[in-house]
Amino acid sequence: MRSASGSRADRGSITAEFATALPAVVLVLAGCFGAVQVVGVQVRVTDAAATAARALSRGDSVGRAGALVAGAVPGASLSEERRGEFVCAQVTATGTGMFAGVTLHSRSCALAGGQ
Repeated sequence: MRSASGSRADRGSITAEFATALPAVVLVLAGCFGAVQVVGVQVRVTDAAATAARALSRGDSVGRAGALVAGAVPGASLSEERRGEFVCAQVTATGTGMFAGVTLHSRSCALAGGQ
C-alpha cells in the first residue's frame, strides 16, 4: 500500500523543483520592479519637460529651467527649441538599475508669451 505522501523515490523532488524555479521567479519580479521604476522616471521626465517649457515661455533663462529639470530628474539634460510662437523643451534622461541603458525622452511646447 502506498502512503499519502508518495513513494520514497519521490522524496525531496518538490524541494529540488522549488530550488530550480525560485531564481526564475526572482528574476521576473526584479524585471517587473525595474520596469515600474523606469515608468516612474518617464513620468518625472514628462512633468519636467512641461515645467521647463512653461518656465521658458515666461522668459526664464535656460539655466533656470535646467535647474528645475535637474531638481525633478537628477542627471537629466534639457534642450530648448523655438518654433515660431512656441518654445519647446526636450528633456532626456537615462533609466536606472537593470534599465540603465534605456534613454528616456520627453518634449513639451508652450506659447512663448509674446517674446
